[in-house]
Amino acid sequence: MKNRHWLITIAVAIAIGLIATPSMAKEYKGVNFPDKIRIDNSELILNGLGLRQATSLKIKVYIAGLYLSKISGDPQAILESSTPKRLILHFLRNLSQKDLTKAWDEGFANNAADQIPVLKDRIEKIKSFTKDMKSGQELVFTHKPGIGIEVSIDGAAMGIVEGDDFSRAFFSIWLGSNPPDQNLKNGILGRATP
Repeated sequence: MKNRHWLITIAVAIAIGLIATPSMAKEYKGVNFPDKIRIDNSELILNGLGLRQATSLKIKVYIAGLYLSKISGDPQAILESSTPKRLILHFLRNLSQKDLTKAWDEGFANNAADQIPVLKDRIEKIKSFTKDMKSGQELVFTHKPGIGIEVSIDGAAMGIVEGDDFSRAFFSIWLGSNPPDQNLKNGILGRATP
C-alpha cells in the first residue's frame, strides 16, 4: 500500500512539473532560445533562427532569433506589420562596436538607402547604444508599435530609438533584399533548419 501511495505521489509531482514547466526552448549551436516570450501584454513566437557568418572563411559571428506575434515567412509582411517583434543577436565571438556599427551602416545602405537622409540622426542614436560585444552576450532589438525600437544588452536597457519608420528600416537590414547573409535571412524566416 505504501508503494502505491509513493507511486501516485511521484506521478502527481511529475504531472504538476510538466504543467508548470515554462515554454520549451530551441537549441542551436549550444545556445537556447525560448519558443515563446512576452513583451508587455503580447506573446511572441520564435519564427526562426539563423547563423551570421562573415567573410569567405565563414567565421561564425552570432545566432539571430526572430520573434513575431504569428509565424511568417514573408519578409515584407513582417516589415510592414504593426505588431511587436524582437530580434535577439547572441554573439559567438567578440565583436567591436566599430565593426558592429559599420555592418549596420552597410545594412542601411544596402536595404534602405533612400531613407538614410531622414533616419540619419536615429541611426547615430542606435549606434550610440551599442558597445563592444563579447562572446555569449546578447544584443536585443524590440519593436514596440507606435514607439520604436528598444535596445538592450544582456537585459540592461540601453534606450529607445523612436519611430515605426526607423524600425522598418532597421529590421530590413536582416529582412530586406540585400541581407548580410542570405542563409541568416532564410533561418530567421523559418525557411531553413539550423
